[in-house]
Amino acid sequence: MSVISKKVDQGVCILTLERSEALNALNKDIMNELDGHLAEIETNAKEYKGLIITGSGPKAFAAGADISEFDGLSEIQGRGMAENGAAIFDRIEQLPIVTIAAVNGFALGGGCELAMACHLRLASSNARFGQPEVNLGLIPGYGGTQRLIRYIGRGKALELMMTGDMIDALEAQRLGLVNRVLELDQLLPEAIQLVLKIAAKGPLAVAQVIRCVNAYFEPTIGAFSIEADRFGNLIASADAQEGVHAFLSKRKAEFKGL
Repeated sequence: MSVISKKVDQGVCILTLERSEALNALNKDIMNELDGHLAEIETNAKEYKGLIITGSGPKAFAAGADISEFDGLSEIQGRGMAENGAAIFDRIEQLPIVTIAAVNGFALGGGCELAMACHLRLASSNARFGQPEVNLGLIPGYGGTQRLIRYIGRGKALELMMTGDMIDALEAQRLGLVNRVLELDQLLPEAIQLVLKIAAKGPLAVAQVIRCVNAYFEPTIGAFSIEADRFGNLIASADAQEGVHAFLSKRKAEFKGL
């Protein structure tokens, strides 16, 4: 059974995460399907006016990774997971057509990282953003340590990643993480209209705007590698496994710095 649905509306490709029962948590199946869709979009980019990624249901865009898949991972497995996720999200950022995250609720952990990989972010008024990995004894592993700084600056990014706190849609807009805040029923229609507005411009120029802006951040490529390495190191730690087990058991984690 597919965990991502695809439809094309007026030339706009819309990918919807279809795990609403799990708040659209990013498990291996979603990541693999997303990678497959992106490969097809890359190949046929001229057939699409843009890409919108959203979540099913009114509660969540994507409320993080599937924590149950973290249980018992080795350092090598953790690093591989982070490298794979970061590579998939980088494909979104590098597409020559505009990509928009239509954030319909929680965008936490990997969900926030997915939204940040898109060129633009529109959010429903009930959206919440955060990188709460520290609550598990972990760090963001899919590019979040780098992209969050780009959008909201070093100080606020450090605060959110070290406290694990969430921010609402209006605060995210004030900080520059979100482009527009809308009512839920207007989210997808407005995202489509924005894609169509951009697609009406010169497509070669739009592609080069994306390429040039991405080039500004190319010095951070090495930092993505460091992030994946540190994620792998942490996920095999006693603290991270305690955090994972505590989360799955719905109890407070007791970290020991090990």
